[in-house]
Amino acid sequence: MSITAETLAPEMRDGLPAEVYHADRTSISSSGLRALLAPGCPAQFRYEQDQPPAPKKTFDVGHAAHKLVLGEGPDLEVVEGARWDTKVAKAQVAEIRERGGIPLKQAEMDQVEAMAAALRAHPLAGPLLVPGTGLAEQSLYWTDPATGVRCRVRPDWLKQLPGLTLCVDYKSCADAAPTAVQRCIRDYSYHQQDAFYIDGITAVLAPEETRFVFVFQSKTAPYLITVRELHQEDRDIGRARNERALRIYAECESTGIWPDWTGPTTDIPQIGMPSWDTIRQAEEYLQ
Repeated sequence: MSITAETLAPEMRDGLPAEVYHADRTSISSSGLRALLAPGCPAQFRYEQDQPPAPKKTFDVGHAAHKLVLGEGPDLEVVEGARWDTKVAKAQVAEIRERGGIPLKQAEMDQVEAMAAALRAHPLAGPLLVPGTGLAEQSLYWTDPATGVRCRVRPDWLKQLPGLTLCVDYKSCADAAPTAVQRCIRDYSYHQQDAFYIDGITAVLAPEETRFVFVFQSKTAPYLITVRELHQEDRDIGRARNERALRIYAECESTGIWPDWTGPTTDIPQIGMPSWDTIRQAEEYLQ
């Protein structure tokens, strides 16, 4: 059941551990809202809530870069050896993960240190993320007035200036070229994240103005960086997607039913190729 606005006021929880934030089942996050919409679905979202995935090695470098750039996050520890296939290495890696740290090979530690150095030297990203000039990993909670759903966001970096709060979101990626960033925004629905974070910061902190800034950094040398703000039209689309996802979440919480992509039906739906391919092939073969 969703929580009403009268029950819980907006709040910022300072020092809330990341694992506590991510395990919260009384509110919905941006990633949760995105998972409710296609290509995801409520059934998959619910399963992953009940069965959280184990940490993946592929995310370690990104999480480590966050730690060095933002100054907040799990401890980083080097495990010797280019390969971790010995019993000793496996046990050390498991022990580090058990206490919430990130095990890294020496080459990976060198990589994330070089990434942090490149970011500090960048003319746009560097000034945005100067240590001591902002708040890292603050947890913000508020209640959506339309659905009564409790919401949460955890901005990477909040920079509060006179009349303006900047939310800086740092993402490490395989390719930080602007065209690749555009695809990431589409593929991972980062336009939903942008709108949701702005709405959350506005609800909790009530600044005169809020701006959301993406900092994308390549994980390969020379660790190039793209800093961008989203087009307003894309933000509006993201906000509309969030509104739909919040309605879906509220309905599922109320009924206890978490449908798959099809939902309840006795008919077999039709399906075809993606519309652009249908148009292209129709023009080629049906003329």
